[in-house]
Formats: sequence, structure tokens, C-alpha cells
Amino acid sequence: MEADWIEHRRPDDRERVGWIKPVSEGFVAIDLLGRRRTDVVDWMLAEETLDALGLGYLADPHELRLDDGSWLRVRVAEVSSVSIKVKKDDWGDMNATQIYYTVAFPVTEEQLRPAG
Repeated sequence: MEADWIEHRRPDDRERVGWIKPVSEGFVAIDLLGRRRTDVVDWMLAEETLDALGLGYLADPHELRLDDGSWLRVRVAEVSSVSIKVKKDDWGDMNATQIYYTVAFPVTEEQLRPAG
């Protein structure tokens, strides 16, 4: 997280949903994975974008690029402004071995992408 990022919380429950980054004459909405969600826009549109985005995308399946270049289907387990912890998708199998990976914050599409 950059020093000039401004934390944004939803007005109804005060849950953090991202940050707003000042850029030249406007602002950029940044999600909890550290990804840009808007181009340079006004403050209100940056807030509205993060509020509409919410947290639901964190529950969606993602793909993590492994060291050998292959992609592994994962689920986001934890997010912070330092790192993101993902878990190998076990499809809800209660007996499966849980395998976790840590990715530096902010992530890039080359590291972690929405599952297609």
C-alpha cells in the first residue's frame, strides 16, 4: 500500500472495501487486492465504484501462477495491506489437505487472476 492511499469503508457497516489513490487532478479506486478498479475519476465515482464492488469478488475463484508457470485454482483466504493468502481450491472437500500460498500486496494479473 502506498502512503498516499486513503482507506475507504462502506458507509453502512464501516467494512473496508478498498482505497482511493490521489492521481494528478483526480482519484483512482483500488480494491482490497491492490488492483486499480477505475481510471482517474472524481472522488464520488471512486467511492461509488468501491461501494458497488463490495467484498463479493473475494469469494470468487481465482488462479494463482505457480513458479513453474502453470495456473492453480485457488480461493482468497485472507487479505491485508501487506500480503494476500490464498488456498488451493478443494471444492469444499472437508478431508482435503489445505494448501496455502502467500502473495505480496498488491497483486498483479500475472500473479493472481479471476478464474475464467
